[in-house]
Amino acid sequence: MLRLHRVTPADDIWTERATYDDRLIFHTEPWLRFVAETQRAEPVLARVTDGDTTVGHFTGLVTKRFGLRILGSPMAGWTTSYVGFNLAPGVPRRAALEALMPFAFTDLGCAHLEIRDRGLVPADLEGLGLRWADAPTAVISLEPSEESLFATMASACRRNIRKAERSGVLVEEVVDDPTFADDFYDQLRDVFAKQNLVPTYSIERVRSLIRHMAPAGQLLLLRARDSSGRCIATAVLPWYHRTMYFWGGASWREHQHLRPNETLIWYALRWARARGVTEFDFVGGNSYKSKYGTVEVPVPWARRSRSPLVANLRDAAQQGFALKQRAVARLTGARA
Repeated sequence: MLRLHRVTPADDIWTERATYDDRLIFHTEPWLRFVAETQRAEPVLARVTDGDTTVGHFTGLVTKRFGLRILGSPMAGWTTSYVGFNLAPGVPRRAALEALMPFAFTDLGCAHLEIRDRGLVPADLEGLGLRWADAPTAVISLEPSEESLFATMASACRRNIRKAERSGVLVEEVVDDPTFADDFYDQLRDVFAKQNLVPTYSIERVRSLIRHMAPAGQLLLLRARDSSGRCIATAVLPWYHRTMYFWGGASWREHQHLRPNETLIWYALRWARARGVTEFDFVGGNSYKSKYGTVEVPVPWARRSRSPLVANLRDAAQQGFALKQRAVARLTGARA
């Protein structure tokens, strides 16, 4: 029978966790510092044991909502993706998930738990009192050659990349440039304004991500410039182990006819592949991503509350956030 035991973050713990093949950037110390800072949350690390043997690790953060302790691994709105477990080969994820329940609700005293683990499948959730929604992601294998990757893209996507090149669009890698966050966020506001919305997070979150991840060498920041040198698009791409992630991308609407977005993705795919990264993860399953030759991977997002009242509060908070976002957009004059 598996059990979870909370541990204090220390160098030997981070070293041990980095030996697991299913490790993701969202399990690392710099990423947890980023989430803890932006969400005012407390990181929670735990060993998964089978008797006296360590067979894995759990990662999460505890925060408070409505005065209640909540364990997120992660929570919606944290701009972080799958967290959950790192497990040794052969250790059932369902068994680890079952052991998480008493750890979350008894040991940590939480009233609500949410988890999105890349290795979980719907069958793992059955009979555990969890509610869940399908939250698929779109991925690209970077193991084929560059020629094969390009050929797998939709023909329109390939034409757009060639058009950007003919139009003089150039991509630059950004290092130690404090103006990048401003460029990205200004363009992001323009993207949201097209839908009469405002961004779901502030510019401080972008700055925090760069501050924590860039020194670790786990962040690729890209700018696309037009032939006159104007910044017309940006992309934020964390990477670690075998995967690069699309955390965010934005561009000015007036320059989208130059197709800088496709050019940024194509640059990132080649950059990651050249460094031994074997997968590009769009961290979401929007239909527009299929033009890059993606494959959809199902990833359930599960949650469980200590009482129906807590579950209702969670749902009400999510609905309230959507209404607030549209109201703020109207007040600030965002328009399509």
